[in-house]
Amino acid sequence: MSDAVALVKPTEALEARRTRLERDLYLGLLNLDDVTEPEQFIERALRLVVEIVGSDRGYLELNDPSSKSDRQWWTAAGWSDEEVEQVRENISRGIIAHAIARGEVLCVPSALLDPRFRDRQSVKRWKIEAVLCVPIGQESPIGVLYLEGRGPEGPFSDAEIQLATTFARYLVGLAHRVLQRQSTLDPLAELRQRMNLVGVVGYSRSLAKVLAEAELASRLDASVLITGDTGTGKTQLARVIHDNSGRAKFPFVSLNCAAIPEELVENELFGAAQGAHSTALRALEGKVTAAKGGTLFLDEISELTVKAQAKLLQLLQTKEYYPLGAARPLQADVRVIAATNADLQALIAQRNFREDLFYRLQVITIKMPALRHRSEDLEALAEHFCESICGQHNLGRMTLSPGAITALKAREWPGNIRELEHTIESGVLRASMYDVERVEARMLFPDLDADQEPDSSRSFQEETRRFQKGLLCRVLRETDWNITETARRLDLARAHIYNLIRSFGLSRQQDGR
Repeated sequence: MSDAVALVKPTEALEARRTRLERDLYLGLLNLDDVTEPEQFIERALRLVVEIVGSDRGYLELNDPSSKSDRQWWTAAGWSDEEVEQVRENISRGIIAHAIARGEVLCVPSALLDPRFRDRQSVKRWKIEAVLCVPIGQESPIGVLYLEGRGPEGPFSDAEIQLATTFARYLVGLAHRVLQRQSTLDPLAELRQRMNLVGVVGYSRSLAKVLAEAELASRLDASVLITGDTGTGKTQLARVIHDNSGRAKFPFVSLNCAAIPEELVENELFGAAQGAHSTALRALEGKVTAAKGGTLFLDEISELTVKAQAKLLQLLQTKEYYPLGAARPLQADVRVIAATNADLQALIAQRNFREDLFYRLQVITIKMPALRHRSEDLEALAEHFCESICGQHNLGRMTLSPGAITALKAREWPGNIRELEHTIESGVLRASMYDVERVEARMLFPDLDADQEPDSSRSFQEETRRFQKGLLCRVLRETDWNITETARRLDLARAHIYNLIRSFGLSRQQDGR
């Protein structure tokens, strides 16, 4: 009898443990229903399932299927930055991607021994054993749960696989609610439904405000003046207005007034009759004619000559224009959108810009915000540029490392989006010379540290800490050791800044301040 009791007790203990874990899982899932922010939601969800299942490392990713911009949230626990990038790479292709696409659970007792995985460099390098991958959603997965490592406990048990599967099944409904709340909070959500915003990247309220003004302007056929600092995206905004207007089926013609020699401006703008000048061997078509029925975009309008300003004013007033050397006017069916980063009021006071033309142009005025006023868009813009530049140069897929994103966020960007794009392009091209798939901060900013070249004798962790220390020191100097401002620039909590200062042994006295 005692032997029978002894045999029953372990089974009862296992059942009791399973019941307790299921209870804790359901309670944890219930608590998730109160979370409204996607970032906090996935962080708490991952902590819950890692603790319940008992894995060493975890990764959770959610995608918003209702978003035309393919918004994605992810979080990881227990991995270095390099390992996280490898996990994301594995999830995006190969056997794991196939399993996710089919809504199948993938469980591998040992990746080192599995013929499907054992030859992969990442598996050999990190000696990956147990792997459990569960799609979030079966028919149309909206994300994935990836768990790895069991230490001495060995492969994931059937009970643990069931717990992870249950977690994924219930998480779908919770995730949909969070993402739906997020879409209602996303200031661009409704605009993306109503407007053609192909190529527009960002989610900030300042961008939403500008696009709402652009939507209004697109419904009208009045002249528009777009102002803002250099490199903020004024040309793209002009195209958004055109693409959402009644003229969208007709040409969008752009002319940079600063790029045309003064003596050729009128010729470029209005064309020339045959024989009007030595090169007019036949009638030459100008940009106004080329834009017939559509939109004429005049960038850097402040650089237009005073003589050309008078002709442009006549065009706006009468809808007629004279090509050079022509005796009769031509009818103009065109909408004019102008852009400038100059203070036109100051130019008017200096008699370098016609006041009557200014009032004709600014029927609708829209100001593009500087990148510093839409900093929440920076990461999305950087990733967009990285992907598009790789495509332009046929370089294959590259990503920006977490350290690179941190370094980008710490910059001021006086040249705005254009400067950001050029920086990303330079970094991508440097990364291609190293034959790597990830763009690091030192590739974006080779002047960030005097010791630019990587040292193969240092480990990844040592290189990462070295970069973090250099970046933190530079930002601390720039802010005169203002911890709050440093935390804002680096997008970190103030407490984390203090922890890093202690970790690196930094002090203001040592910094010479």
